[in-house]
Amino acid sequence: MLTKRIIPCLDVRDGRTVKGVNFTNLRDMGCPVELGLMYESQGADELMFLDITASVEGRAAMLDFVERVADNLSIPFTVGGGVSSRQDVTDLLNAGADKVSINTAAVKRPELINEVSTQFGSQCCVVAIDARKKDETVWEVLIKGGRESVGLDALAWAEECVSRGAGEILLTSWNRDGMQNGFDIEMVKAFSEKLPIPVIASGGAANPESFVEVFQKAGADAALAASIFHDKIYSIEDVKKVVRNAGISIRD
Repeated sequence: MLTKRIIPCLDVRDGRTVKGVNFTNLRDMGCPVELGLMYESQGADELMFLDITASVEGRAAMLDFVERVADNLSIPFTVGGGVSSRQDVTDLLNAGADKVSINTAAVKRPELINEVSTQFGSQCCVVAIDARKKDETVWEVLIKGGRESVGLDALAWAEECVSRGAGEILLTSWNRDGMQNGFDIEMVKAFSEKLPIPVIASGGAANPESFVEVFQKAGADAALAASIFHDKIYSIEDVKKVVRNAGISIRD
């Protein structure tokens, strides 16, 4: 069994970590570099930094911020937000990012996935999908930080992303985001069973047991959380202990 990953997510706006519910009502949670260092010391496997207003504001992610992160952290980290061209990816990787997450730009121009995976390799191409439930088995794609629906079936879009060379899918449930009532097991399971690449579950982490559930019942390859870590409800160590005790392979 492949080793599962625990990934804290830091949504960044104006150089600060923020967190809300359903992508709104954002609260200031502190300095993202300091939080990243804390999570690294707790045993985080990777980190995710998302510049949540870059796409809406029509700009690229802040390179000076990425350089500061790279200078201070030793674990892998992914950067997303405002990535719309191969040059953006080049700049982020040169600044020290290990992977790059693309979302809005990929929906608007799917060829970007081909370009990124061909030039830089699938291993650094993460496609983020923000999905909102339409009915029991259908989820629609949202873009621009959850602000806009594009009438696209999320699972069909994920399959197209795979065909174009995506290396991982970061799957966020809009309905569960910030709610702390558990991951959307049904959605994550549907994507994990259908896709041949790793699926990172995001949205709704409530406690260590919710990580066990999304790994065992939904087949997620990694699980991402923000609120429970930022608010110090649980630490990475708390989560890993419970996951490991459930017999799930996880890094020390």
